[in-house]
Amino acid sequence: MANENMYGPLQRLLDNPDITEVMVNGPKNIFVEFNGTKVLTDVSFENEAEVMALVNKLYASRGKRVGADIPYADVCLEDGTRINVIIPPVSRLGVTVTFRKFSKHIQSIDDLIRLDTINKPALDFLITCIKNRINMIISGGTGAGKTTILQLLAHYFDPHDRVITIEDAAELRLSNANVVSLETKPPEPDGSGGVTLRDLIRNALRMTPDRLIIGEVRSDEAIDMIQAMATGHSGTLGILHGNSPAEILSRLETMILMSGVTLPLLDIRKLIATTIHLIVHCERLPNGARKVTRISMIEGIQAEKVFLTDVFDYRFTKKGPDGKDIYGLTQLVPLMSISSGRG
Repeated sequence: MANENMYGPLQRLLDNPDITEVMVNGPKNIFVEFNGTKVLTDVSFENEAEVMALVNKLYASRGKRVGADIPYADVCLEDGTRINVIIPPVSRLGVTVTFRKFSKHIQSIDDLIRLDTINKPALDFLITCIKNRINMIISGGTGAGKTTILQLLAHYFDPHDRVITIEDAAELRLSNANVVSLETKPPEPDGSGGVTLRDLIRNALRMTPDRLIIGEVRSDEAIDMIQAMATGHSGTLGILHGNSPAEILSRLETMILMSGVTLPLLDIRKLIATTIHLIVHCERLPNGARKVTRISMIEGIQAEKVFLTDVFDYRFTKKGPDGKDIYGLTQLVPLMSISSGRG
């Protein structure tokens, strides 16, 4: 890393390529995730003030802060390290910080196949969808690899595309030439000056984007994303937390209702079905491996519900030489031709 003392006592943990996360539960209890298992380390801070000093230094470097009025916040550093902090009295343990390291094992699309995150037929299908400007949601739990998948698929955008990324904490590192990265801003202590995801999506539409990427949709900004897709911004990509493509559809309905729209539920479902084309679901397995476990096409409305067809699914394929079950991403239906933008 550029600054050998940037992270204080945590430096050697964050420098270790086999450690994927560092969790500070107060000054004396520091855990790491190693090969999918969380273990206590012998690293510690002198006191809580030392932890808070590190937090303030890291957050100030990105123009963010935490305090009594903003007791928790996310930030992403230049090297890709993602940090979440939550402070007392919200955190009863003391200052609690979670560092999620950017994986240096995945630098290209070929690494996804080498690590068995996805197989080649499924990857080729997703690349075709990207090139044909299919509106796509990438879903999964925390640490499932959603951002990594999105970032690598972005390599297949048209090189002339103007790309606008919209995030709470600017994590995406795109190599495309014409990229504008937008990041939310918390309000000042007097309550003024805050900038939300909804504000940024609405502003982005005035910036002549060819591609919109919403780093995480979690609330009423879902309606702005859907409306962007519905008004000619094809090839939009969004990230949502969820346990399955079907759950993602339910969450989208709820988030759109949270925006205060007065549409009937069936009309909301029709809007979702006609704007979002594909859901790519990622999971982190108990051993820490990250997998694309399902790719589902949204086919339309059936019996007043959004109808999904699983194109690929992660399932049992055969018995291994040792008698253990082997699972893999399996193609379930013939790959249909995909028209540009699909309407």
